[in-house]
Amino acid sequence: MGSTVVIMLAIAVVLLALVAIVTLVVLIRRTGAGRSGTRGPTAEEIADVQSELEQARREGVEIRVKAESDAGEMLRRAEAAAEGALRMRKEVEDETRSLKHELKELRSDLERRENRLAEREQRLDEEARRQAERGRELAETESQLADRRAELDHVEDKRREVLERVAGLTADQAKAELVMTIENQAKREAALIVREIEGEARKEGEKRACKIVTLAVQRVATEQTAESVVSVLHLPGDEMKGRIIGREGRNIRAFESTTGVNLIIDDTPEAVLLSCFDPVRRETARLTLEKLVLDGRIHPQRIEEAYERSKEEVKDLCVRAGEDALVELGITDMHPELITLLGQLRYRTSYGQNVLKHLIESAHIAGIMASELRLDPMLLKRCTVLHDIGKALTHEVEGSHALIGAEIARRYGEHEDVVHAIEAHHNEVEVRTVEAVLTQAADAISGSRPGARRESLEAYVKRLERLEEIAQSYDGVEKVFAMQAGREIRVMVRPEAIDDIQAQVIARDVAKQVEEELTYPGQIRITVVRESRATEFAR
Repeated sequence: MGSTVVIMLAIAVVLLALVAIVTLVVLIRRTGAGRSGTRGPTAEEIADVQSELEQARREGVEIRVKAESDAGEMLRRAEAAAEGALRMRKEVEDETRSLKHELKELRSDLERRENRLAEREQRLDEEARRQAERGRELAETESQLADRRAELDHVEDKRREVLERVAGLTADQAKAELVMTIENQAKREAALIVREIEGEARKEGEKRACKIVTLAVQRVATEQTAESVVSVLHLPGDEMKGRIIGREGRNIRAFESTTGVNLIIDDTPEAVLLSCFDPVRRETARLTLEKLVLDGRIHPQRIEEAYERSKEEVKDLCVRAGEDALVELGITDMHPELITLLGQLRYRTSYGQNVLKHLIESAHIAGIMASELRLDPMLLKRCTVLHDIGKALTHEVEGSHALIGAEIARRYGEHEDVVHAIEAHHNEVEVRTVEAVLTQAADAISGSRPGARRESLEAYVKRLERLEEIAQSYDGVEKVFAMQAGREIRVMVRPEAIDDIQAQVIARDVAKQVEEELTYPGQIRITVVRESRATEFAR
């Protein structure tokens, strides 16, 4: 279409040029015809006309050439435009096809999504229906539960009404009556117990009062006995002695330098001796060595660690022993340092007795004597329980334990009567008060009461006999021996009646029965011996 337009324009230009030439020729001819009627054209005119014609011809040729050139250019442009239009048309057609393809894919994707959405909506509708049905079921269940709860409440109310009607009491009245009954029963039982305790205390008090008055009048003198300065520690085996000594005596030197206690290792089987004048230090060393033996690791650093732990343990035991003694005596207000010193006396012995137990016993005796004489029992108990407090520091401070104890009591704020009773209980200071006299009497009575040592020996012998009786009571036991001061029991069984498993059972049962029935220091080893012998003679 574009090329046709260009060609028509070119033809129009050419026609216009021809029309101009023809017009010029006609004008020339007319001019010549007009002039021929008068005169002929001159040579100049002819030359001018010819020059004009020649010029017109040249211009026509130029116009034609230019028209042809313009027409060719226009034709080329038209062809280029036509080719561009074709390319654009092709591109548009390709893009149109691509858009159609994409549109088709989008339409199919949209259809798939619509299908999935439709399926999901269908599933959601089904789930909503199921949830609605479940909600209705839950509502029905809740309604049934509410009805059942109301029914149960009604039944409970009826049951309570029936019980109240049968009992003739409301629930609150029944509770009050039950509490009152239990309270009355508890009071009655408590009154009976108190009456029994009072009766026993009255009988015991009368007996002890008679004995105390008799002994106080007699003023039995006390004997001085040597205090034990040695403790024995039993070992699991003799090989432990070598570990205690250590390489070139390193462990035993470290132990003695750390604890300040002499460690004696001799031929005594499975035992070592600890010797020291300070009972607290000796007990600390004994606990230290016991921990080391149980642990099995013995070296200087371990000795120091065990000693520090044992020292804290002994300190706690002393404080606890002092507090227990004061609780037993009913004394509540005392300086903590005095309590600690009082507890340290649990490791001292005097007059064949433990010093702390001697003080407690003396305090009880003094309290009873004070009651008999219409004096203050608590003041006498305080005087008596502190009269030997100086023995806790005798090895550290020079002087009599009575004077040392009086100075300690004065330092920690005790009453002057208490201080005087302490310093005068051995007549080192002139006696000025009745409390001091009774303190002396209680000390003498507790230290030398008749049969004190004999009863201790009898208890020891009875314990050994009971150990043998317990082991002998089992079937299959042939002989029983209490050895090592009651710290070991050797049980001989008949091999034909007891096998190895039964021997273990007997050992365990004997140990359990001993733990339940007897009171003893340390531990007791039960060894069951099952021995069978076969003897033949070669003749």
